[in-house]
Amino acid sequence: MPEATRYSGDIVDSHHHIWRAGDLPWLSGPMVPRIFGPYEPIRRDYLIDEYIADATASGISESVYVQTNWPLDRVVDEVRWLHEVHQEAGRPMAVIGSADMFDESAPDTMRRQAALTPLVRGIRQQLHWHERPEFRFATAPDRMKDPVFRKNIGALADHGWLFELQVFPEQMPDAVELAAAFPDVTFVLVHAGMLIGLECLESWRAGMAALAERQNIVVKLTGQGTFVHRVDPDLISFVADEVIGWFGAGRAMFGTNFPVEKIWTTMPHLVDAWKNALNHLPPADQHDIFAGNARRVYGLEG
Repeated sequence: MPEATRYSGDIVDSHHHIWRAGDLPWLSGPMVPRIFGPYEPIRRDYLIDEYIADATASGISESVYVQTNWPLDRVVDEVRWLHEVHQEAGRPMAVIGSADMFDESAPDTMRRQAALTPLVRGIRQQLHWHERPEFRFATAPDRMKDPVFRKNIGALADHGWLFELQVFPEQMPDAVELAAAFPDVTFVLVHAGMLIGLECLESWRAGMAALAERQNIVVKLTGQGTFVHRVDPDLISFVADEVIGWFGAGRAMFGTNFPVEKIWTTMPHLVDAWKNALNHLPPADQHDIFAGNARRVYGLEG
């Protein structure tokens, strides 16, 4: 086996945002408790030039934009804006949009987004539910069983799109069943399954092991500052080792989750923590996690 060394190659950011604060009522409205804690530093525009500056300083050359919870009646406008940004700046290289997956109109929304730009690669509608209100997005823990939602998941295959899956460990049994029911759809598990802390470690491990059995699920190594509000090298190393143990290096992708993680860190510091966590892997595996897998999953050139 080749000797492992710290990664120094190209990087694809599989999960980032840009935004105009005025488009996001949740960001520009009154401060309320949120899953990532106090967020005053990001209650402002975070535009593509600032992202590119952060990314360039971190060795990131390509990126995937993930929807930022525009109002559901404006998600086509969101994609239109991202298309314009890409035309002007050359970034992002791919877009994950949104749609109301619990409404019969979702397939029409997808068609309108697809007609605007070939950048769209899939849909995210956050499904995570928790007893703590500030950790909750979905209206109930079992929304994956909704028949309209499932019909709309099937419609993703018409475009060759994927679904970004954001759930807590207690919801993972439903996620396993969902992925099994739609084997032609790729599901991307956001933030490595959202491990809140040691109190849910057992359910997280059980859920992740079951999800790994579904070959149409890949995992994002992202968002590990969400609950601790800092870059925690030990946590990052632990999550990386656990995820790669279940899914292998061929089904894991690095992402920054910026500008959310900009609340508590710089992007170079975050990237360095992940490089250190993965430097024991063979160089080919590190390249897959930092670049190759994202290019394959999101259909990027290069």
